[in-house]
Amino acid sequence: MVTAAGPWDSTGQRTAERDRVVAREHTGGADHGRGSGAAGSPRPAPSAGAVLAALGGTTAPGGGTKAAPADGTAVAEALDRLLEDPALGTHRAASVVDLTTGKRLYGLGGDVPLTPASTTKIATAVAALTALGPDHRLTTRAALEADTGELVLVGGGDPTLTAREDARGLASLRTLAEKTAAALEKRDVRKVTLSYDTTLYAGAEMHPIGVNENLAPVTALMADEARTDDSTSGPAPREGDPADAAARAFAGFLKQHGITASAPGPSKATDRSDTLATVSSPPLSALVERMLTNSDNDLAEALARHTAAASGRPADFDGASAAVGETLKRLGLPVGGARFHDGSGLDRADLVTADLLTALLAEAADPARPQLRPVLTGLPVAGFTGTLAGRYTDGAAGLVRAKTGTLTGVNTLAGTATTPDGHVLAFAFLANETTDPWTAQYTLDKAATSLTS
Repeated sequence: MVTAAGPWDSTGQRTAERDRVVAREHTGGADHGRGSGAAGSPRPAPSAGAVLAALGGTTAPGGGTKAAPADGTAVAEALDRLLEDPALGTHRAASVVDLTTGKRLYGLGGDVPLTPASTTKIATAVAALTALGPDHRLTTRAALEADTGELVLVGGGDPTLTAREDARGLASLRTLAEKTAAALEKRDVRKVTLSYDTTLYAGAEMHPIGVNENLAPVTALMADEARTDDSTSGPAPREGDPADAAARAFAGFLKQHGITASAPGPSKATDRSDTLATVSSPPLSALVERMLTNSDNDLAEALARHTAAASGRPADFDGASAAVGETLKRLGLPVGGARFHDGSGLDRADLVTADLLTALLAEAADPARPQLRPVLTGLPVAGFTGTLAGRYTDGAAGLVRAKTGTLTGVNTLAGTATTPDGHVLAFAFLANETTDPWTAQYTLDKAATSLTS
């Protein structure tokens, strides 16, 4: 199954598809940035047709063009029965679109707004990538106030900033402390008054759901998403004051480099401050992929706030929600009836239609918008990664990539499925007022599986 449909590389191209072309054609082609060109190195892989080609037609691995399915009769036959299951509650909606042609193959209440749960993150991802670009990075810095000698740790809204010894490619609080200490020593400074600045964000830090292990208080400064255990994803106990905890950790790292810092307190860096050191997150493309694969609520709320800031709105819940909706509307997407109250989908007041979800996926598949490709490559792979790692073990593993959504009484699923003839379909299934979450989840998985057979 993996050979047939994945995994995909960061460009949205199936690696198995590329390897197949190498096996069939032993000359020429591009090396996709992987080859060194040195003598004796492997021959560059020929360029395989992209999985998500233009909506006007899809290029097959062998170079030909496949025709789109004539109609959605087979899809309807498969889905009508499954979506009548009482386990899906009293309100359900579905949409299936052929990404090759943009043709809608199936619709059931596709324009009816329902609670989307974590499939909201697809909208957040598209909005953030549109507003900021895939190469944008979130920067945390240490600034010294020239007048007072106060050292300010300035939060850059990067919840992935890590205090762990092994940063694994993330922005490191330890590295920031080391660079800051070196800069202070050059100034012959060994003792500082430490403060921290979280003013990049505005408004309340607490999500409407209150204290919850699925999300830390939303602040511009935190380390390791304010987790108090060794986890990197999923629910976890959180620091009550993430910014203070991060600043205290920073003070500890400064001490390791010979700098004594006072107990930290809140402040704001002035325009006169001198930036001593910075560390930056991975590019937004990688953050979006992480957000979708792990259903990372902290990242989702952060990216929604950065979207607000880039759109000239206050970086609070209201500003972020408005900015996401406005950005999607400017893209020409069907946002009628949609309501965004957060970036993560934890707020039950969020409303999204199935048609909007498939339109978002189609937008990400459009070759004219390559900056949106991480929306597709970040979707969990059935049976292999993220929130789908333990699902689809009895069918469609590797053929479905989808964002899950679960709240009490809400089960949703939206993503892509690969058909036997190589077409990629976008689908969205929303079920509200469900009473048996496990049966509802299983039924939605069967619906997605039916698109692959």
